[in-house]
Amino acid sequence: MGISVQQLLIILAIIVLLFGAKKIPELAKGLGKGIKSFKAEMEDEKPVEKVEEKTSDVKTTEAKVEEKTQA
Repeated sequence: MGISVQQLLIILAIIVLLFGAKKIPELAKGLGKGIKSFKAEMEDEKPVEKVEEKTSDVKTTEAKVEEKTQA
């Protein structure tokens, strides 16, 4: 089911015909930047955890206020 070497060469030849040999490095550079950007965004998921911590702090504070108002 895998792609053979002949199929890869045909795909490469079609890409060269469509975009030209000069455009391929530019396309690869853009693809690399996109991948780096995606990885950076995936690493920046830590602020979501901080939001959850703040939410639990707010709930704790609300519980304390309720205890004081009931007493």
